[in-house]
Amino acid sequence: MIGRAIGPMTDESTFSGADGLQLCSRCWRPQGNPRALVALVHGISEYSGRYGSLVGPLTISGFAVCSFDLRGHGRSPGQPGHINSWSEYREDLKNFLAHARRQVPNLPVLLYGHSLGALIVTEYVLSHPEGLVGVIVSGIPLKPTGVGNPFLVALARILTHVLPRLSVSLGVDGSKLSRDPAIARAYEEDPLVHHTATMRWGTETLAAIERVKSRAPEIRLPILIVHGGSDRVNSVDGSKELFAKVSSADKQLIIYPGGAHEPHNDLERAQVALDVQEWLIRHLGQDPGVRAR
Repeated sequence: MIGRAIGPMTDESTFSGADGLQLCSRCWRPQGNPRALVALVHGISEYSGRYGSLVGPLTISGFAVCSFDLRGHGRSPGQPGHINSWSEYREDLKNFLAHARRQVPNLPVLLYGHSLGALIVTEYVLSHPEGLVGVIVSGIPLKPTGVGNPFLVALARILTHVLPRLSVSLGVDGSKLSRDPAIARAYEEDPLVHHTATMRWGTETLAAIERVKSRAPEIRLPILIVHGGSDRVNSVDGSKELFAKVSSADKQLIIYPGGAHEPHNDLERAQVALDVQEWLIRHLGQDPGVRAR
């Protein structure tokens, strides 16, 4: 299926999440000794197997890539689109990184997050930058559309205390993710994709957005920010705001004109993979700089 992960999958395993929940992980290794480990966190509704257009080129160019299905996503257990507290995501990621380091030891580690994953990754490095040499964020939801509707926000803040597990549709179809009709259709037909989130997830996510906005200047890790210029899920203005606020001496912003929500699955996906590879190689070669395009 288009959009599924490709390349030499060398390991499928589980690890214990924040509350002992067994979460499913995947790890791909390149031929020969890997130059670094890229730990990837996916977005809302989807799962770790939809990153083939990124995983393939990265493994070919010498990077190991490990990812996992968030709780309530893909093959991991839990109510779809639900968390009790944002700390569950934070602790899940912490435990996953420890698990990934055991799978592919003694390598520099970089975090890559897309959409919800970008928010999880960015919020995580505010508290736990140790042991990481860089971070890549894609389509970050600092200015989400739809779920940012004031009425829905107010409703979620009321119902999170009364009906925290009440699910609502996110209103995201495949056409908002990619301009490639085949990829959009594959998303719609994928049985591992769900399309809902709960009231509690909404309020916890909104609070995480505000934390990242207010504390972004604390981020000093090397960072690459990518975003589709015509993203109808999360406005590109959120990435521009993050780029302006972070204190990283080594930071780069790449906006893909006309791009949809998933740059790695959109029409320019080959260029996106190349841009990510070049950034990783440049960073690992210790060539700092500030760039935006």
